[in-house]
This record gives sequence, C-alpha cells and structure tokens, in this order.
Amino acid sequence: MDSNFLDMILFEDALSITLDTARLFGVEEVPYLQSVGRVLSADLFTDISMPPFDKSAMDGYACRKADLNLKLRVIESIRAGIEPEKEIGVGECSQIMTGAIVPKGADTVIMVEQTKTVEQGRILFTGKKTSSNICYLGEDVNKGDLILERGTLLSPKHIPLLATIGVVIVPVYKQARVGVIATGTELVEPDQKPGVSQIRNSNASQMMIQLSKLGLEPQYFGIAPDDEEQTYEQLSKALQTTDVLILSGGVSMGEFDFVPSVLTRLGMELKYQRIAVQPGKPTTFAVGNDKYVFALPGNPVSAFVQFEIMVKPFLLKCMGHDWNPPVWKLPAGKKFLRKKTERMSWIPVKMTEEGKVIPLDYHGSAHIFSLNQAQGFIYFKIGQAQIDEGELVHVRPI
Repeated sequence: MDSNFLDMILFEDALSITLDTARLFGVEEVPYLQSVGRVLSADLFTDISMPPFDKSAMDGYACRKADLNLKLRVIESIRAGIEPEKEIGVGECSQIMTGAIVPKGADTVIMVEQTKTVEQGRILFTGKKTSSNICYLGEDVNKGDLILERGTLLSPKHIPLLATIGVVIVPVYKQARVGVIATGTELVEPDQKPGVSQIRNSNASQMMIQLSKLGLEPQYFGIAPDDEEQTYEQLSKALQTTDVLILSGGVSMGEFDFVPSVLTRLGMELKYQRIAVQPGKPTTFAVGNDKYVFALPGNPVSAFVQFEIMVKPFLLKCMGHDWNPPVWKLPAGKKFLRKKTERMSWIPVKMTEEGKVIPLDYHGSAHIFSLNQAQGFIYFKIGQAQIDEGELVHVRPI
C-alpha cells in the first residue's frame, strides 16, 4: 500500500468538498447571440403559442375531409404570412403553402402529390387516405409555458428557442474571474526553445483553452519560478483581480514545492492536498478571503484530468449549473490491467469502429502525447485490478 495512503482523501469526498464551497457571483443580462456557454439565472416563458395558429404542414389544398370524394373547386391561394380571405364550404378547397394559415371550414390539407386537375379550377383527391397534415394552434407550446429553466447551460440549440419566444436579452449568472499561473524554473513559454534542463510550458496553454471552452475569459499571469518569495508575490498580485486562480506545479513533496505554504501565508485554508486518484494525487484546493485556488500537479496529463474532473464541475456550479458529465457505457475491446490499486485510476482510451473501448499507449502522468488520440477516459475504482474484455465500462468523453 502507498505509504502516504492515509494522508489522502477519496476523490468523491474531495469533489463534494469542492462543490460545497462553490458560490454564485451575481447576475447580469447579455444579448442572446452572446449567451452560449452562459447559465440562465431565471426561468423563461413563452409569450406566444407555437404554432400561433393552425398551419399547413405541407404544400397542398385545404379542404373538408368529408368532401375528399368530390371534385373540389379551388377558391383562393394562401401563401405563408397571408391571412385567408375565404372560408371553405362544401365542395371547396384553397391552394395552400407550407406554414400558411389553414382557412376556416377546412379540417384537412391534402398533398399536391395526391391530387390532379380534372378541369379548370377543380382538383380531385387521388389518394386512398390522408392525415390532417395540420399543425394545430399551441401544439408545441402554449402561451405562458415554461420553455427554459433557471440553471440551464445554454448551447447553440437553445438560440432558436430564445429567438422564438422573443428573449433577446437573456438573464444569466455572472462568471467568475479566473486566472492561470504555471510554476517551475524549468519552464519556458511555447514560443521559446528550451535550454538545458528546460521544457516548454504546455499546462498554461492547456488550461487556458479548457477555460475558454467553458465560455470564460481567463487571465494569464505567466510562470512563477521556484522561489517562495517570488511565488508569493505573483500569487498575491493575481488574486487581487481574480476570483479563482488555477496553478500547475509546485504542489508535490519536493524541496522547491512552495505553493501550499504560500497559500497558507496568503490567508487561505487548505481544504485538501492529496487525493487518492491517479493521475493527480497532489491536487490542492484552498479557500479564503472569498477566493479559490486550485493547485494542480505539474505533469500535463495530471493537470488535464484534474481540470476535467474537479475544476470544471466547480466552475460550472459557480456559474449556476449543476453539471452531470456525459458518460458512454461501452464494452471493453481488450483486457485492462493495473498493478497498484490503492487509488482511483483514470486511463485515456479511444473507441474502435465497432464501438469498443481500447486503452492508448500511456506511460504515466507526464506522457502528454497519450492525449493525442484520446477520446475519453475510463476509471478503475480503488481496489480494482482489471477490466475484462467485453465488460461494460463508463467512458467520460473529452
């Protein structure tokens, strides 16, 4: 067993602690075309019924179903957006276009394809039977119906709904101000060529994009070197203009891993420092002075995974949305094995054309190239050593 196992907190407990500390940052209004990625702060109701009138579902002729065996006299042509002028009587019909108002007296629209002209101004139904082909008033929703609930995370599919009900200014929760810092003297920015004992800073770019996908506009505060005083100054400055600060590196047990002690100096309470999860054991979460800090491990796969499983649900809750991550339940395409079982383990996987799950070549939390083909992650529970071929596994897509 891991000698430090007793110092670790279960992932489920860490997530619960994290989400329990989340808070809202107020409300505001945004134009509906800029609302994707935001969370509704109020229920939205429709001010109209849909359809707002009985409308034709297709091009054809509006008539009485009882008259389908008669030669029908065409009395007018009704286009979408034009109100009918005449009522349908016995033996009569009106030519009608898709979306147009069905005239009074008509209870059926017959398709053009099921008619033929038998003489000037008269048509005959040639089908054997027909449905009404009418979309009725309020068939979809009635005026006053609840359309979107408070807490809905808006996506492109919601924009036509907002347009339809006339909500062009949308009430949403404010977003947290989020900052990113990478730590480590060995780091250089991606546009620089690393020297001896240096590597390019990939974590900050990764986290900035992960944040952007949530609709956030993060601030980047650069690289903090392995110096306690400089780290203190850099974090202190960043916390002045952010609500949530996300760090990578500086949280393991090394001589130069200063982040936990710096957070304590800044007046923050360390809620947890070690999680029984792989990758990402030294993930640290601190709260204080109405601020939040996630200090993620420096290894890139650890930082990526911990953002997805811990930081993302927290930020969405701060935005007013209780997020349930999508999960695919698929069969394992081969046997998965692991030796150490003291921690929950997340493994990058991809799906075959047959819909089966297979592991990717994965050398551990520093193996960033394992994410290249990853379509998701599966997890081993604590104590679980293998997953058999054909066994259903839960895949969390990325």
